[in-house]
Amino acid sequence: MKLISWNVNGIRAVHNKGLFLPFVAKYKPDVICLQETKAQQGQAEIDLPEYEEYWNSAIKKGYSGVAIFTKIKPLSVLLGFPKEIAHKYKLDTDSYGDPNTEGRVIAAEFDKCFVVNVYTPNSKDDLSRLELRHKHWDPAFLEYCKILETKKPVIFCGDLNVAHTAIDLARPKENEGEHGFTTEEREGVNNMIESGFVDTFRFFNKEGGNYTWWTAWAGARARNVGWRIDYFFASKKLEKKIKKAEILNEVMGSDHCPVTLELDF
Repeated sequence: MKLISWNVNGIRAVHNKGLFLPFVAKYKPDVICLQETKAQQGQAEIDLPEYEEYWNSAIKKGYSGVAIFTKIKPLSVLLGFPKEIAHKYKLDTDSYGDPNTEGRVIAAEFDKCFVVNVYTPNSKDDLSRLELRHKHWDPAFLEYCKILETKKPVIFCGDLNVAHTAIDLARPKENEGEHGFTTEEREGVNNMIESGFVDTFRFFNKEGGNYTWWTAWAGARARNVGWRIDYFFASKKLEKKIKKAEILNEVMGSDHCPVTLELDF
């Protein structure tokens, strides 16, 4: 099973540049998880007859959104958090702009696992959404994945909007405490790992300099001044089935690059 996750920063933009279909043809994934689609289903007419499409788009037009394209027909597809989790963590209120209406989570159930695609809310430059992240979103997402895990193993992927450790960004000292590298956000990833989820890229590669996002300023991508904020995590019980996890930093079209995971089921 070959999976790819990519924050495309607008699926219509990537597709209209003529980059998306050749990318899929080259890498031939079984499942594609996209974040920041910025579109409703049908707005981007993508000719991929081998794949079924499932979308969770934001109510706000041109904003956020996730989608799953899959060759393997899912047993079920779940959009957003269940009502009880959204309510428990106060994600169904307007206190933080109601992130459960922003098209940030979609899960596909397959025979041997769940694949959960997530676009985690950004804490913002002024950290105005840090409390949302730390006290509401991150624990809600982890609990959701653990509930799914009671049925079968879970793979979750996407743009988590956080660099986990100092080797996950080019300039950790300068960015200490900034959005994407706060203690609170990093704690969210620690909790995922302590709960039994494996950072699949770090399962193979412990080196720095491996990034998935670069600012558009000052030629950051060409100079590889970036952040690793896009991930594949897998339930511990899948560890022996993980064959490969890579960062496709040569793939252009977005300010993020795709990440991959291959499992031997």
